[in-house]
Amino acid sequence: MIASTTAPKVRNAIIALVAIVLSTLIALGVRSPTRANALEAMAKTATPYELAISNEKPTLVEFYANWCSACKSMAPELQALKAEYADRVNFVMLNVDNDKWLPEVTHYKVDGIPHFLYLNAASEVQGSAIGEQPRLIISDNLQALINNTELPHAQSIPGQTSDYQPPTVTPNKDDPRSHGAQVKA
Repeated sequence: MIASTTAPKVRNAIIALVAIVLSTLIALGVRSPTRANALEAMAKTATPYELAISNEKPTLVEFYANWCSACKSMAPELQALKAEYADRVNFVMLNVDNDKWLPEVTHYKVDGIPHFLYLNAASEVQGSAIGEQPRLIISDNLQALINNTELPHAQSIPGQTSDYQPPTVTPNKDDPRSHGAQVKA
């Protein structure tokens, strides 16, 4: 008789334990950062562009947008690369939706995102890539930047991108205070 009353108790205890473990995993899953949050967190901890182009370290610049699905998709891999290389390479993130970066967007001819630039220690462009890139390609290029050697994937095959049309810039001839300055059309 003892065995017949013990079995349901053990079974109920196992069910309760499984329920607790699953509830905990679900709660942790809800709190874990999403890819969008990972992208925002990376942007907040990125090396400022002005510092990166002056501190004589190689630099990986990513032009991105918070709405960019390809950018969000790559965020975990880029975060892992940053953890591996941050002591030797600047990781810069420039949001194409921020007008502050319009001169850089125009200068580097950003027409799809994510758009990556590989800059050597003198801030000279050594290569670029547009769209999602495999971690190995980015890692190989970062190692070449560190070693000051030619990038093995200087012009990577374009990967998945998010549509992006850079704003056009035209002179405002009607405003005498513009002194030839350019404004967004």
